[in-house]
Amino acid sequence: MPSATSTSQRSLAFANFSLCAALTVLASFVASAQAEDRTPPPWEFTDPKHDPFNPLRYIASNTLTAIAISLVLAVALVQTWMLWRKGGRCMLAMVIGEYTWAIGFGTRFGLHTQPDSQAIYIAYYLFIVLSPCAFIASEYMLLGRLARYLKSHRHLLIPPQRITIVFVASDITTFLVQAAGAILSISKNQKLSKTGEHIFLAGLALQLASFALFIMLALRFHYRIKTMDPHIWNVDAGKPWHQDWRMLGFVLLVSSVGILIRCVYRVIELSQGYLGHLATTEAFFYGLDSLPLFIAIAVYIPFWPGRMIPTIDDLAKLDKSNALDGRSSDEVKA
Repeated sequence: MPSATSTSQRSLAFANFSLCAALTVLASFVASAQAEDRTPPPWEFTDPKHDPFNPLRYIASNTLTAIAISLVLAVALVQTWMLWRKGGRCMLAMVIGEYTWAIGFGTRFGLHTQPDSQAIYIAYYLFIVLSPCAFIASEYMLLGRLARYLKSHRHLLIPPQRITIVFVASDITTFLVQAAGAILSISKNQKLSKTGEHIFLAGLALQLASFALFIMLALRFHYRIKTMDPHIWNVDAGKPWHQDWRMLGFVLLVSSVGILIRCVYRVIELSQGYLGHLATTEAFFYGLDSLPLFIAIAVYIPFWPGRMIPTIDDLAKLDKSNALDGRSSDEVKA
């Protein structure tokens, strides 16, 4: 039978592949489905707020777009180098997601010159909204790696080798629900389009609930180790900050909070509809979506898992027998 580790690795690989493939296929699909042959209205640029064909209801700022792409690509390139030099394969999904996220920002250049293009808008929305699914997958992987490193499986409600399987499966499911909703929402049939919008919202809400549960699991893990196993909590106390697991654990929580803020924002935004106040205000997009997500990924640069735990890529190969019966290694030795 295949091990839980190999299964989780296949799950993550499938998540990476499905993200890239689905976004590419969906973007191509909507581009052809939304091909338009009409003359732009005379108020396309002078009065975007009242332009019924402009899905954003504003003209995307090229300056902000350029800044966003530059920052995201800078983080992606640095993390790519760190992944190659320092290891940390559990962060591969995040790195891939950063590149697809940058593509999403790039489509805003197209929306600046063609603000009424439904095809560009939907491609933009898919890349921007779905790419963070990959960030979430890496958070799931990292918590499992920390539990293995500390041999503290009993402090998790779910064995570490199962966390990736359970939560990445949830991530893929919500991703597919959102993708299905996005496909239906481009229909010219108003009823079908509204149904797609509701399905998309349901996918976002499920993702929010799943990730909120994960954060509670991570908080419980840290709390139980600090209060019940202080020797494990202080196991890296004598090491430099960049080799202290507690710093990495704290960064995991900070990053997760950033993603959670974005998830809450997206659920509220879509509950207002595609033409709601949040969806049609550029400041909210950057302040409540882009900034929290950027912090969530950038915070790992000085605290790269492969640097802080040099053996992190070998942890998945460890014997999981202790984890399966829910005991820590100390208990086994006792």
